[in-house]
Amino acid sequence: MRLNPTRLDKNEKPKQVGLKRALLSPSSNHGGLYAPLKLPKITDKKWQELSLLSYEKIALYVISLFKFDVDEKIFKSAIKRYKNFDKPNEPVQFKKLAKNLYINELFHGPTRAFKDMALQPFGEILSLLAKEQKQNYLIMCATSGDTGPATLKTFANSKNIKALCLYPANGTSEVQRLQMVCMQGENLKTIGINGNFDDAQRALKTLLSSQNFKSELSKSKFNLSAANSVNFGRILFQIIYHTYAYLRLLKLGLINKNETFDIIVPSGNFGNALGAYYAKKMGAKIGKIKIVSNANNILTELFTTGIYDLRGKKLVKTISPAMDILISSNVERLLFDKFGAVRTKELMDALCKDKFYKLTKDELSLLQDDFVADFCTDSECEKFIKEWADKKVAIDPHTATCLKMVDDKKINVITSTAHWVKFAPSMLKACKIDAKNEKDGLLKFAKNVNEVVPESILELFDAKILHPEVTNQEQIEAKILDWIKK
Repeated sequence: MRLNPTRLDKNEKPKQVGLKRALLSPSSNHGGLYAPLKLPKITDKKWQELSLLSYEKIALYVISLFKFDVDEKIFKSAIKRYKNFDKPNEPVQFKKLAKNLYINELFHGPTRAFKDMALQPFGEILSLLAKEQKQNYLIMCATSGDTGPATLKTFANSKNIKALCLYPANGTSEVQRLQMVCMQGENLKTIGINGNFDDAQRALKTLLSSQNFKSELSKSKFNLSAANSVNFGRILFQIIYHTYAYLRLLKLGLINKNETFDIIVPSGNFGNALGAYYAKKMGAKIGKIKIVSNANNILTELFTTGIYDLRGKKLVKTISPAMDILISSNVERLLFDKFGAVRTKELMDALCKDKFYKLTKDELSLLQDDFVADFCTDSECEKFIKEWADKKVAIDPHTATCLKMVDDKKINVITSTAHWVKFAPSMLKACKIDAKNEKDGLLKFAKNVNEVVPESILELFDAKILHPEVTNQEQIEAKILDWIKK
């Protein structure tokens, strides 16, 4: 399979690329992305067979269907990264919460966030490709809190790779910040920026498309790529854990081959929701993909009215900081799949120029065939956290927003994106727990819900700060180039 650019002018012929090219150079024409034109299908009979297999074998089968130009040995090596998870043979833990309510826990990797599910194998693939091509790569990411630690962790001490993370200096949880600024690895750098996640993401996209920046990197014999979900390599692995949710339901006899279930996803950069959509197109019996936002509810507006409107909008800081996003990059891949590259370019150009676009009535109807959206306030989120903590179930303030959209009349699977330990102040506030500091609070909350705080998290509070730098956006490029030249 070859991937297509998501943006084209009318009558422009698409320049398709293989996965290898898209992994190493993720930006396409006109500032767009790469995406599949169509997806492979899995038959009902094959779904039944897959339900009996391990996560590793399921992943390798799903990947094989795409027939990408990356050697199977590389994918096999990449999947072995799941051996670093809490349960090596069960990197995703699927659990029942209540009648018709299940949770797909994606946070059992090294940095305690769902980003590890994609970035651990993704990091192995990029490292092996860089080595195979005997080239050096600067891998960049912008983060609202979870992508950064996962990116730094997966590339730490990798040969032929330098990894750099941009994060909003006051826009992540303290644990997330400590994970980034204390991460060890001579090939790593973290820079805090004075701004929010959208500013960090905008800076990343600008650098990815800057010929001058690439030219300066090349003088130091470095190429440029990205670890954000603008890179299709990330999306590939996000498809798999949604197929796994369906396969667990089949294996447990909770649905038959003719029944559907709903997936509820905390919004963010839309990569998680897109992965569910692709899984549905491949044949997983997903009914609605329910998108939950926080007070930054721009996606609720899009899927309800067909309008994406940034005019007059300001980012609102909430207790679910990884969802404090107004520009969700992966919506573009959905627009491409539904409406094609020419229309997608029209819409994205309008968003860039006018900070606004509006879908037609028919276009909105096509989105609503698969998606429904709502938002959850901080007070509602806190209520859900407290309600489940009283039941000895710890749910982080991103996953908790999903409880707003549960329909107990049919099976719902919540996509749980992060471990609660990364958001101590939110958990403590919701449960009215007093603590002398964040570490003390984590231990108190853990005791209340009969859990244990991972040692890797506790160690952060005494770790040495290795990346203290915070800068303005206009200084980012110069600081990166100075670091590369050292």
